Amino acid sequence: MSVSADSDVYYDPYDVELNRDPYPAFRRIREEAPLYYNDRHDFFALSRYADVDAALVDFATFSSARGAVLEIIQSGMDIPPGTLIFEDPPIHNIHRKLLSRIFTPRKVSALEPKIREFTARCLDPLIGTGGFDFVKDLGAQMPMRVIGMLLGIPEADQQHVVEHGDSTLRTERGGKMTENPDGAIATGEVFAEYIDWRAKHPSDDIMTELLTAEFADETGVIRRLGRDELLLYLQVIATAGSETTTRLLGWAGKVLAEHPDQRHTLVTNRTLLPSAIEELLRFEPPAPHVSRYVTCDVEYYGRSVPAGSAMMLMVGAANRDPRRFGEDSDCFNIHREPRQHVSFGVGTHFCLGNALARLEGRVALDEILDRFPEWEVDLSNAELSPTSTVRGWESMPAVLH
Repeated sequence: MSVSADSDVYYDPYDVELNRDPYPAFRRIREEAPLYYNDRHDFFALSRYADVDAALVDFATFSSARGAVLEIIQSGMDIPPGTLIFEDPPIHNIHRKLLSRIFTPRKVSALEPKIREFTARCLDPLIGTGGFDFVKDLGAQMPMRVIGMLLGIPEADQQHVVEHGDSTLRTERGGKMTENPDGAIATGEVFAEYIDWRAKHPSDDIMTELLTAEFADETGVIRRLGRDELLLYLQVIATAGSETTTRLLGWAGKVLAEHPDQRHTLVTNRTLLPSAIEELLRFEPPAPHVSRYVTCDVEYYGRSVPAGSAMMLMVGAANRDPRRFGEDSDCFNIHREPRQHVSFGVGTHFCLGNALARLEGRVALDEILDRFPEWEVDLSNAELSPTSTVRGWESMPAVLH
């Protein structure tokens, strides 16, 4: 079965070489096969902005309850309660409301001084060294420190906690999360001793807040989070709360090196930093696609998608759809007229940490440009992340001028 019998367009989320630059494939699928079917991996895909945007909102048809990652949906594995990103309303709304109290705009904006401090601690030792890795020296460090501070994890333990979450995202090159020896979903067991400590020694952090928060669950019972729910909750916060910014900063290093005129504009005009962050998120989204389980038969472009199918929503293709972003949608432009992209999702699964990721990105770029206004990236030594879900760099070394 194929959507377009005479079309040779192809996209494979597990093809490492193809995913080095998936945009030619995304472009052809978007124009030639707007409902795409991959018979090798048995999934459908939507790629036009309007279709992706509408599907993300329609959780009744496109469910997250079986996972938001293609191979997890197709495995049929049980999703443990508390895995916030793999839930639908009403339970998702209940769990989300608990977290939304923590990530209010006011609470996030109050973090800016600490984010600057953590960023400066990463960058200052590198002044005068002639080199700097956007990911290893900053992107993998600062967001981890911020989340660690919010959760109340001692700095000495933060690396271990982040590595625990990363171990389930990372795959063998070209592999699937479901083939991961560490399991497809991190259990959060790494947080167990901190929960026990915090239960006896409350503090002003997210962990204490979640330990003591009372809520009406889906059966109407007023209760607190169970231990296993809380462990998974913390795991989602720790992984999602650092991964996006880590990838964003790697892309910032590469894309701005390739557009030195726009980088120079940012050096001289910092009011454009928020626009630059939005354009980076649109142009190189850290998660180029998410997937959903199709709950009922639906039709697109005259073809039926049967209930029980896996539907991939191609965020990277939607973000470059000229119908939404104009004829220059394949170009990076910090002066672009603001239009909402789908890098943080939309609707019930709109990323709760979006304000934090945007703030971290803006502050990090501001501090980088203060110290290192010009750089070239060493792509021969740059390293792409081995994961089927996020696309970004493990290493993005730069030579400073």
